[in-house]
Amino acid sequence: MKIIIHGGFFSESDQSHEVKTAKQNSLKNIAQKAFEYLQSHSSFDTVAYAVSLLEDDELFNAGIGSQIQSDGIIRMSAAIMNGETQKLSGVINIQNVKNPVFIAKELMKEDDRVLGGNGAKRYASEHGFENFSTEIPQRRREYEAKLGNGGKGTVGCVAIDRDGKLAVATSTGGKGFEIPGRISDSATVAGNYANSYCAVSCTGVGEDIVSNATATKIVTRVTDGMSLENAFSKTFEELKIIDGFAGAIAIDKNGNIFHQDSYPTMVFASFDGENFEVFN
Repeated sequence: MKIIIHGGFFSESDQSHEVKTAKQNSLKNIAQKAFEYLQSHSSFDTVAYAVSLLEDDELFNAGIGSQIQSDGIIRMSAAIMNGETQKLSGVINIQNVKNPVFIAKELMKEDDRVLGGNGAKRYASEHGFENFSTEIPQRRREYEAKLGNGGKGTVGCVAIDRDGKLAVATSTGGKGFEIPGRISDSATVAGNYANSYCAVSCTGVGEDIVSNATATKIVTRVTDGMSLENAFSKTFEELKIIDGFAGAIAIDKNGNIFHQDSYPTMVFASFDGENFEVFN
């Protein structure tokens, strides 16, 4: 049983040392809570739980910390994928919900498993998810000052459970100031993909991740027999062709954990019950 989570990118140039330390502590705490949850739950349930904790932390650009788009509205996206069944479900540009990842998880039982906009919100309301504003004063100040994080913020989790089953979930609050209707990578197989061999969650600039089909390529290469490290290496070499900005976390069927970013520094934490690894 192992788990790895990410919380987007950290830049010393636009965030303080205090924020960096806070993110390190938060990621370590969430990784430990998620690992404890994994002891009695499947990887599928665990990745949703872990991502919900990240969505509830305003340090990260998802859920309560989501960015405001150019028209002053927050729209969020999230997806979850079960490596055993190879089914993905997700929501795109959903508004006024607390945890988009839980709506994504709820959709797994439906025939129509990826919903967007008003349809996603209507589905959430019909299934007992309360109306909730995720806007915080800091995001409003950033919006009004035309600041932001450059579109590099997403959260995600990959887990393998005691039965060797893999799952992944990813959630984002957008890049900030984007054109309304813009679709990120987080609710697509480019940014969130798993099968029985490997599971990958991405963060970074969504357009770059989609153009490179980053998560799908890594998983496919591992499935075809490439090592996890080599699959990352080849995929990130291809990302360089478009000067892509991305990071990814992964676990393969043998419990190997790997992470890589194209520019420093993706914030992440992993835990296997004994050892933590936290971004520096």
